[in-house]
Amino acid sequence: MTTEPGSHMRILITGNMGYVGPVLSRHLRERFPDAVLIGFDSGLFADCLTVPPGDGLLPETVLDAQHFGDVRNLPDPLLEGVDAVIHLAAVSNDPMGNRFEAVTEAINRDASLRIAEQAHRAGVRAFVFASSCSVYGFAEGGPRTESDPVNPLTAYARSKIGTEEGLRQMELPGMAVTCLRFATACGMSDRLRLDLVLNDFVAGAVSGGAVTVLSDGTPWRPLIDVRDMARAMEWAITRDAAVSGGPFLVVNAGSEERNHTVRELAEAVAGTVPGTRVSINEAAPPDRRSYRVNFSLFRQLAPDHQPRQSLGDSISGLYTGLRALGFDDAEFRNSSFMRLRTLEAHLREQRLRPDLTWNRRAAA
Repeated sequence: MTTEPGSHMRILITGNMGYVGPVLSRHLRERFPDAVLIGFDSGLFADCLTVPPGDGLLPETVLDAQHFGDVRNLPDPLLEGVDAVIHLAAVSNDPMGNRFEAVTEAINRDASLRIAEQAHRAGVRAFVFASSCSVYGFAEGGPRTESDPVNPLTAYARSKIGTEEGLRQMELPGMAVTCLRFATACGMSDRLRLDLVLNDFVAGAVSGGAVTVLSDGTPWRPLIDVRDMARAMEWAITRDAAVSGGPFLVVNAGSEERNHTVRELAEAVAGTVPGTRVSINEAAPPDRRSYRVNFSLFRQLAPDHQPRQSLGDSISGLYTGLRALGFDDAEFRNSSFMRLRTLEAHLREQRLRPDLTWNRRAAA
């Protein structure tokens, strides 16, 4: 009897208490019931739970252990015996990156490279970095491939490409490094974010019967459901580097079918959520963040881990999930569903310092 790759792995997930982490943790537990799953997170968004009433289980209950700490100071002992690191932890979007530019560089790039070094010293054999297709920025012409020039327009995108380049230059023999350039995330989660384009549109439709498009609707966005992100990361920790991509791999993670214009996304939401009006700002100046992405390399390397969720699936999942929560907050853009608002509340109450470390005295 052969053992499936990953079955008995010891897997460390950084940033597991964010938007993607709960979905990834559940997926890995289902796929590898005997794996040891360890979470490491600072807890910045721990209370941003979107679990339906009566379902009182924290998403972290599927893990074997949850550790709290800052990725800028990951303790070496946590990596002992670990087979794979999935590095999700990051200041995770453009508004936060613009507000906390120096901190974004320190967390998203510097800490990531330091953890890769620590992992290599500890004998970790697979390191997965959650990168982003946002590194393409504004890209005219056809869909972008991994070998095309990048054009990062924001602190967040610059930190992602900076980490990729840093990892490329490091000597990490024996450790397979996979940089997954994810399309824009979407879909339901136990810690839902609404500061993502499709999620925002569905929330607007559910809470106020309207989808408001701030741009003229023409920018391109590739999307990937969080459930499919989990499948891609499963592949990345189990891939055989000798036959599937080599010891260092950068790959666009998503599917051609999920390249959409913002207008198409708005109209698809209106087609699913009854009574939804679509408002598009035809007079808006061009949005420079527009790119289509070619995912043929991912399709070639990971044929058994291709995205399964259609645009309709993602919209339906969000619609059903928000309704189960009794969601009706038309002012959600000023709520904890927007990660920047959560950080601002922590700062206002002096629970956080400006460098996004916890103020332990205030918490005492």
